[in-house]
Amino acid sequence: MSKQELTVLGQDGDGCCPALLAAPMDEDRAAELAKVFKALGDPVRLRLLSMIASRNGGDICVCDLTPAFDLSQPTISHHLKLLKQAGLIASERRGTWVYHRLLPTMTDKLAQVLARESPSYDEPAGVAP
Repeated sequence: MSKQELTVLGQDGDGCCPALLAAPMDEDRAAELAKVFKALGDPVRLRLLSMIASRNGGDICVCDLTPAFDLSQPTISHHLKLLKQAGLIASERRGTWVYHRLLPTMTDKLAQVLARESPSYDEPAGVAP
């Protein structure tokens, strides 16, 4: 095997490919989004969020969510707590049950990141999204 020296591209500021971002994500935003993606990294939580989102802004009771899963109500409540801590849902106690609703501010932030439509993204010329 030969030891050949490789040329490093982009040391003068020009890369081999156009930049995807106008600027890198700052630490605070990365930490915030990492919590959200971690919360969405579980299939149960992802399904719960989709069920809540399908209510079109309406509230849904944990008692309506539990039968869709082969899990206990306390386990479903734990998953919902993690979604709430990630800023994806809001909860309100009404009597003995807790009702949950989607928080569109966080889902809008996620949509911007995933769609590359955020002001922090710089769309390269001639490249369709």
